[in-house]
Amino acid sequence: MIAKTAPMGWNSWDCYGASVDEATVRKNAEYMAKNLKQYGWEYIVVDIQWYEPTANNNDYNDFADICIDEYSRVIPAENRFPSSKGGLGFKPLADYVHSLGLKFGIHIMRGIPRKAVHAGGKIKGTNKLAREVAGVWVQVPGEEFKRINGCFWNTDMYGVDASKEGAYEYYKSIFELYASWGVDFVKCDDIARELPHHEEELKLMSKCIRSCGRDMVFSLSPGPSRLEKSELYKQVANMWRITDDFWDDWRLLYAMFERAEKWCTHSGAGHWPDADMLPFGPIRQCYDKNEWTKFTNDELYTNMTLWSIMRSPLILGGEMTGFDDFTLKLVTNEEILKMHKNARHSHQVWRRDVDGVEHCLWVANSCEGGTYVAVFNLGESDSQIDIDLTDVEIENPVSCLELWTNERTEVNGTIKASVKSHGALVYYIK
Repeated sequence: MIAKTAPMGWNSWDCYGASVDEATVRKNAEYMAKNLKQYGWEYIVVDIQWYEPTANNNDYNDFADICIDEYSRVIPAENRFPSSKGGLGFKPLADYVHSLGLKFGIHIMRGIPRKAVHAGGKIKGTNKLAREVAGVWVQVPGEEFKRINGCFWNTDMYGVDASKEGAYEYYKSIFELYASWGVDFVKCDDIARELPHHEEELKLMSKCIRSCGRDMVFSLSPGPSRLEKSELYKQVANMWRITDDFWDDWRLLYAMFERAEKWCTHSGAGHWPDADMLPFGPIRQCYDKNEWTKFTNDELYTNMTLWSIMRSPLILGGEMTGFDDFTLKLVTNEEILKMHKNARHSHQVWRRDVDGVEHCLWVANSCEGGTYVAVFNLGESDSQIDIDLTDVEIENPVSCLELWTNERTEVNGTIKASVKSHGALVYYIK
C-alpha cells in the first residue's frame, strides 16, 4: 500500500517558491538524511516551475519560455538543475536522494504546456498533437473559478480534455517519464478544489500514475478541497489539501481547527486530508535570508500537535540547514511522531470557553493501546483548566505522560493543566 501512514518530508515552496535549484535540494536532502531520517522523515519534494529557467521567487513569470521535450512534457531547467543535462531529467538528482536513504518528489501542474499547444507539439504513443487534447472551454457565468483553458493563477498549462483521443497517452507518457526518473511523490496542482469541473481529468491522472510501473504518492493541491468529494479523493489520491496555502499567521492556524474537525474522520491508510506545509524555521529565503517563521514557540507547539493528532501529512517548509535547536527538537519529538503514526479515530471532543478563554479538546486512540488527549488554548491569555477525563470516556485512575515536557503524573478523574496562550499540551494516557 502507498502511504500506509501519512507522509513526512520537506517541500521547497515555503523557502524558495518557484526558484529552488539543485544545490539547495541536495543540501536539504543531506540535512534530512543526517538529522531527521531516523525519526521517519523521508520525502524531498521539488515544488513548482522547476522547468522555468528565469523563476526567482514565489511569483510566476506569465507566459514564460518553459523547458519541454519533443513529446510536450516539461523537463528540468538545466541552468537550475545541471545534472539534468543531456536528457537525463531528474534521474541523477533522484538517484542522489535515494542514495541517502530518502525518497524524491516533484510538483506538477494539471494539464499540457501552452508552449507545446501553440508549437504543434507531439504526444508520445499517438499521432494526436498537444493542441488536439487541450481542453478549451469557458465556465458558465456566475460559477466559481471563472477561467478559460486552465489555471487562473499560473499560465504554464492548458487543461486536458480527458474525453479526447490522445489525452490518455499524454498522461501515461508523463508518469512513465517520472517513473524512469525515479520519482516517488507527485504533487499535482490546480486540481483539488476545482472539482467537479476537472473530475474526469483527475480520474485519468490517477489511472495513469497507478499504472506507470512505480509506486508514487499522489498529492492534490491546492485547497480547500470539497468535503462533498471526500470519497472521490480517497479513491484517486493519497493526500489532498484541505486549505489554501498555509503560512505563519495565527489567524490561519486558528481557522485550521474548523477544517480539521470536518476532515479528520477521512484520514486512514492510503488517504490523508492534508493541512499543508509546516512553515517552521527559516522561510521565504528567496526574498530575505534572515526571514524566520512568525509563529511563537507556543504556536509552533499547537501547529505540530494539531497536525500530528489529526494525522495530516507532515511536510516541512523551512530551510532545514538553518534550523535552530528548538526547531530541530520540535520536529524530532519521538512521542509526538509516534502519535502521528499510531493515532486512530482522531476527533474533536469539544470547543468551548473556559473562564473566558477559548479551548479545544481532541482525543485519539493509539493502535498500541492507550489514549491521546490534546488540549489547545485558542485564547489571548494563559489559562488554568481542569480536563475531566469522563469527557474522553476514561473513568479509572491513569498514568499520563505529557509529550512535550515528558512529565508523567498519576491522575484520578481530572488533569489539571496550565496552557499558554495559543499553546497546546498533549497527553498519552495508559
